[in-house]
Amino acid sequence: MKTLVVEHPLIAAKVTELRDKQTPMPRFQQLATELVGLLAFEATKELDVEKVEVITPVSPTMGVKLTEPLPLLVPILRAGLGMLSGMQQVIPNAEVGFLGVVRNEETLLPAIYADRMPARLDNRTVIVLDPMLATGGSLIAAIEIMLARGAKKVIAITLISAPEGVEAVGKKFANQNVTVVTSALDEKLNEHGYIVPGLGDAGDRLFGAC
Repeated sequence: MKTLVVEHPLIAAKVTELRDKQTPMPRFQQLATELVGLLAFEATKELDVEKVEVITPVSPTMGVKLTEPLPLLVPILRAGLGMLSGMQQVIPNAEVGFLGVVRNEETLLPAIYADRMPARLDNRTVIVLDPMLATGGSLIAAIEIMLARGAKKVIAITLISAPEGVEAVGKKFANQNVTVVTSALDEKLNEHGYIVPGLGDAGDRLFGAC
């Protein structure tokens, strides 16, 4: 497994605003979209491409296009939905699957409650979208499903990650083609399993506490 913490002034400034408890919901949603777009360039830089010829207004030339099948985008419900539009702006013709993972707040263990993904993912790259990598349980559960269905590579894009979560995912998939891309690696998890300093509950801040 590889971990990539993307360091850039634009990203750092947006993360700072994202953390602020005074940031209103519409702006929080906009920041999440913008951050995913910036992270996507690093996350997708190793995607397979093939050569194609294109005719410019001046002359023919050679270029590239993404190799089929295109990556499958999978937001982890519900908070991952807040990252989907940012990723679709980068790969607008990618298919989208959905995976619902809920965390038991007492045991911190994940459970799958919704699965709208292809039965087989052979020879496909899957890009998982989940704002927070805390304990790592939800992401591990999601990646296990994708690898079991034949995905050749899984790229997880997160906004904020905790060292404990990165370590857990890395230990589980040490020899697998898995990459975690994040805009911030925070200090720790608290006794409730929340990231410190973090940004609170991403789902609530994206969609309201309902």
